[in-house]
Amino acid sequence: MYSTLLKQFLVLALLLGHFGTSAQTTSALIPAHDPVMAQENGTYYMFCTGPGIAVWSSKDRKNWTREQPIFPAAPAWATQAVPGFKGNHIWAPDISYHNGVYSLFYSISAFGKNTSCIGLATNKTLDPKSKDFKWEDHGRVIQSVPGRDMWNAIDPNLIRDEKGTPWLSFGSFWSGIKLVKLQPDLAAPAEPQQWRTIAKRPRSPQLNDSLPGDGAIEAPFIFRKGDYYYLFTSFDFCCRGPQSTYKIMVGRSKNVKGPYVDKAGVALDQGGGTEVLAGDKNWFGLGHNSVYTFNKTDYLVFHGYDAADQGRSKLRIEKLGWDAAGWPVVQL
Repeated sequence: MYSTLLKQFLVLALLLGHFGTSAQTTSALIPAHDPVMAQENGTYYMFCTGPGIAVWSSKDRKNWTREQPIFPAAPAWATQAVPGFKGNHIWAPDISYHNGVYSLFYSISAFGKNTSCIGLATNKTLDPKSKDFKWEDHGRVIQSVPGRDMWNAIDPNLIRDEKGTPWLSFGSFWSGIKLVKLQPDLAAPAEPQQWRTIAKRPRSPQLNDSLPGDGAIEAPFIFRKGDYYYLFTSFDFCCRGPQSTYKIMVGRSKNVKGPYVDKAGVALDQGGGTEVLAGDKNWFGLGHNSVYTFNKTDYLVFHGYDAADQGRSKLRIEKLGWDAAGWPVVQL
């Protein structure tokens, strides 16, 4: 996600200009960064980066109503764990459902540093009108510390393997995308802790470890289909308006732990990746995607920088197809 001071400042200014808390209905091209979705009782709920985590709802994935954010005020633990965390601007959530509970991971970070944490909140329902609706914050799950860790604890995504074991992928720049097994309650890494690198890009060796670096990869999302786990990531740079160069890449593996390889057989942890979608004259950059199956159809959910609106970030939802060899295909 946002891994340099300039990038983060631009995103903050953009989002604060577009996200509020009052409910309203608008068209499909709503402002969004890092969108994830879930469906409950015929209603789609979208969560994305924004003050308190921005929330939208829709019956058709085209007309959206803005809901109240998950956190009216910043989680108390966040400012203590991440001193550079300002306001209540929370990044890159992830939503999933298991055994009657919705689990939402989210990112707390400081500008331009890997002083970061991934937190967890849960709810029995996503319907704000339900008597059971109440977000319970469980606090920090994973933390990265400058000088100790060469990875960044943001951009979480939960995947359960064929046995139901929970795994969390995450990461942005530094040494790339990590994978760790979680406890059954998702509140901490499983013991003994094993941290795997499942994707990365080359990093210039002369760079100081405190810097994000030039290996621009982030926003993992693992989607299981058929015999494979598909690891989607975003290469290059988001959040720069008309100068955004984000693109969606993919690799796959028959084991959730990897190794993930691209179409050419190059491992993602060796810099590999097959392009799924990139920007063009109408959309400057496309990235930070999630993938879902709704009504037996697969969808790619992501954000793009709209050339018709000064490069502002908008929600994009496209059908996701698969070629004869089982690789994802998007036709815009």
